[in-house]
Amino acid sequence: MRYLALATDYDGTLARHGQVDEPTLAALERFRDSGRRLILVTGRELGELMEVFPQLDLFERVVAENGALVYRPELREEKLLGEPPPPALIEAIRNLGVEPLSVGRGIIATVEPHEVAVLEAIRELGLEWQVIFNKGSVMVLPSGVNKATGLAAVLDELNLSPHNIVGVGDAENDHAFLALCEFAAAVGNALPTVKERADHVTSATHGAGVVEVMEQVLEDDLAELSRCLSRHRVLLGHREDGSEQAIDCQGLNVLIAGTSGSGKSTITTGILERLADQGYQFAVIDPEGDYSELEGAVVMGEPQQAPTVEGALDLLATPKANAVINLVGIPIEHRPEFSDSLLPRLHELRARTGRPHWIVIDETHHLMPTTWHPVALTLPQRIEGLIQITVHPGSVSKALLDAVDLVLAVGEGPERTIAEFCEAVDEPAPPMQPANLEPREVMAWWRRSNGPPVRVRCIPQRSERRRHSRKYAEGNLGPDRSFHFRGPEGKLNLRAQNLNLFLQIADGVDDDTWMHHLSQGDYSEWFRSKIKDDELAAEAEEIETQSDLSPADSRAAIRAAVERRYTLPAEPVEYTRAQE
Repeated sequence: MRYLALATDYDGTLARHGQVDEPTLAALERFRDSGRRLILVTGRELGELMEVFPQLDLFERVVAENGALVYRPELREEKLLGEPPPPALIEAIRNLGVEPLSVGRGIIATVEPHEVAVLEAIRELGLEWQVIFNKGSVMVLPSGVNKATGLAAVLDELNLSPHNIVGVGDAENDHAFLALCEFAAAVGNALPTVKERADHVTSATHGAGVVEVMEQVLEDDLAELSRCLSRHRVLLGHREDGSEQAIDCQGLNVLIAGTSGSGKSTITTGILERLADQGYQFAVIDPEGDYSELEGAVVMGEPQQAPTVEGALDLLATPKANAVINLVGIPIEHRPEFSDSLLPRLHELRARTGRPHWIVIDETHHLMPTTWHPVALTLPQRIEGLIQITVHPGSVSKALLDAVDLVLAVGEGPERTIAEFCEAVDEPAPPMQPANLEPREVMAWWRRSNGPPVRVRCIPQRSERRRHSRKYAEGNLGPDRSFHFRGPEGKLNLRAQNLNLFLQIADGVDDDTWMHHLSQGDYSEWFRSKIKDDELAAEAEEIETQSDLSPADSRAAIRAAVERRYTLPAEPVEYTRAQE
């Protein structure tokens, strides 16, 4: 279930001439009985609203006074979200002969054209209050208080994300809260500016228009209407002609595949940064600790302590929290088992809360290989909001590959990567010429379209994930991921288990050993495939091709490239000779 709540305006939207008809009341009850929530968002003062609409208990929360007041019908509790109107302002407005004039808990209300007098009073007193319009009404509120801030406060109370909310409105003062909602509908009688900015305009007016939206939510969770939802898309990058290429923020399944060290994690990080910027929640299943520095996420698990399923679920219970579930503390052979226990629980959480909006599975070929099949009782028939990352699409479970909508092929031979995917799902590959991709470039193929793959230069990630990373700077990467200085005759075996040791050993080995590895491109290869830093690898590759550099100069250049990206320990670390 994607849309868990409906937030609706009252006058002109739910109500016609201040009254809600019986069919609309019945539809509100059906919507609430489905397990979804109802939130009323109105400019009216609470006492006045209670008089004209005694059925407030249909709503879990009421945002009144245009965002200044929250009311809990079940407990009969009120909460003022801003400061009350200053007596001096009320007196000044009255002295200017403003009539009618109403004063609520957090709002002063009148009608046009008295906004001129109101603004004069605010200016004379030097107050930071604002004027908001609503079809001829003039509302005076503390700066920054509106229907959106009131709704946001309610969503925090109810532990709901705006990305799981449908909003319905009709007038100027509805713009802010409709923009906050994932799906914004304007009733048929709404002002032209509201219709223009809405995601959907109902054919019916007033309460019948709200009923129209609610019935569509109950029927298919707005699956059809959401196809037009473009304002929440995130930018992936730019095509060769300079045009923007965006991707949908919900309902999409993505496969990011390509050769080892080709930048899959870099592309994924950039996408996740932009999803986080827009308030979408994600959970990353991270078998190798590649996302331990991901901005805007809480990392659970470390080499000395394994994560727990319950801990991850507790963290994700808060809509604004993103999780990286780091599996490095779990023995390799047990990581698929942990993933198999976590994934159904994430989908149970999503069924209840609509979150996490995205689930990311790194090294999918290890966790969900071809022999893996979803458990029918614990996973939905169609998994949505999934990003899979793999070196070999053909080694991933077909059950997961069948759900893929978008393939992002990176690294060498992207045409071969797409062909491997198509073979795995028993579909013909699209026509595609061999391509040599630059760093951060992908071949993007929308599988369910008839178009060919397109070349996209992705937006760079905002942060270098491994800058200041202790794992690569001073941790122990293990023998398989360490750099081994062996020399031209293979007589040495000096193991650098991290970047700090790499630089120390580099300073101490003889020139022949240093130049042997430099000439073979071993340093850039290690940075790319083991440290997984494409930018560092590219800079090292450029140094390796400069034949006029002396051993001392190339050492200094490699050191500078590393130190620009990583904070290394101040104290030297001793190293030992490793024997094979």
